[in-house]
Amino acid sequence: MASPEKIQAESSKQATKADRSSFTALQHRDFRLLWIGQLISTTGSQMQLVAINWHVYLLTRSSLALGAVGLVRVVPIILCSLLGGVVADAFDRRRLLLITQTVMLLSAGALAAITASSLESVWPIYLLTAISSAAVAFDNPARQALLPMLVPAEIFPNAVSLGLIAFQVSMITGPALAGLILSAFSQQSARSGPAIVYALNAISFLAVIVAVLRMRVSGRAHIGENEAASRVSLSALREGLSFVWRTPIIVQTMTLDFIATFFASATALLPIISTEVLHVGARGYGVLAASPAIGSVLAAFVMARLGVVRRQGATVIGAVAIYGAATVAFGLSKIFWLSLLMLAVTGAADTVSTVLRQTIRQLVTPNHLRGRMTSVNMIFFMGGPQLGEMEAGVVAKLIGAPLSVVTGGIGCLVSVVMATRMATNLLSYEYDAEKR
Repeated sequence: MASPEKIQAESSKQATKADRSSFTALQHRDFRLLWIGQLISTTGSQMQLVAINWHVYLLTRSSLALGAVGLVRVVPIILCSLLGGVVADAFDRRRLLLITQTVMLLSAGALAAITASSLESVWPIYLLTAISSAAVAFDNPARQALLPMLVPAEIFPNAVSLGLIAFQVSMITGPALAGLILSAFSQQSARSGPAIVYALNAISFLAVIVAVLRMRVSGRAHIGENEAASRVSLSALREGLSFVWRTPIIVQTMTLDFIATFFASATALLPIISTEVLHVGARGYGVLAASPAIGSVLAAFVMARLGVVRRQGATVIGAVAIYGAATVAFGLSKIFWLSLLMLAVTGAADTVSTVLRQTIRQLVTPNHLRGRMTSVNMIFFMGGPQLGEMEAGVVAKLIGAPLSVVTGGIGCLVSVVMATRMATNLLSYEYDAEKR
């Protein structure tokens, strides 16, 4: 008997071919609800990320303290993500999203309250950031595993692109709004601007909560005829790890992503670059933080329109090479507009790579394993840039922020050279949706 996913895919295949556009996936109600909710919520989260970096820098004036922000974000993800994947495959993914979004709402609200009172130390910021990151370790596997259930398989690349458009639009509006708020309230006190941003982020989580409550799709994974229901157990965890390890294309995409983002994470140093190199202050810092998203949105629109591109594996490697080269150019730049341009190029290249990598991984993974696969990927996808922020902070302490960025970009380019020699499955990979 055909699965509900296969029936849905076959019944809508011809209609999708005839009416393909950049926004095809938004025709599906549940995906549209989640997309709008994520757009609002992620905007608030991006505002908070910018505000935290700025807040920590104001309190400490230390590149190491900035790098530590990345560390406290990634440690809970490393510790909790594998469990989060098992939970996402065993329980209703919609209910899990409601729990995680509520935890993140409460964390942001607590951060706003203590900042508005008399916060003079960075450790509460680190603690609440860690709690929120632990929630993300459960939220992301549930959300990513739910996504392929909301649209037919042949338009899944379009859904991924639209998801990235929402994310990157939030990365434009979020940092820009945060920069305006931080600048507007900078004369009052160091805590006024960040406190307002944290409060707005707490409110933004209500958008996803409302969206999930209104969705009609079941949040439980479909179980095939020869598949056993997943449980929270060590055997379930081993099953997920075994699948990832036995699938070279997944291992290679995860490894390339981790190495590239570990070396080329320049965003943690933007407060230093904006104030000490480019001399553009808080408002300029907000614009710099939004620049990668501008390039990313443009690239995501193109990817959404194209759908499935040819030679996906080779395109991923090429996009990572452009990402590394643009990072080097950004580190060398002392001109504001050139820095903006190079950051936009990094965003565009990263989006091309991300759309293709996520599409590859989700389409080669059975539904009942998607949560666990995503949880393993989180260690690479989020661990790379967050650990990279710590690495960037340490290197910046030794040789300065600009050189830290340049050497990181060079490290990314070296990883591309290694990938062309070692990641043969990725280099030759091509997915043909019309034949599936």
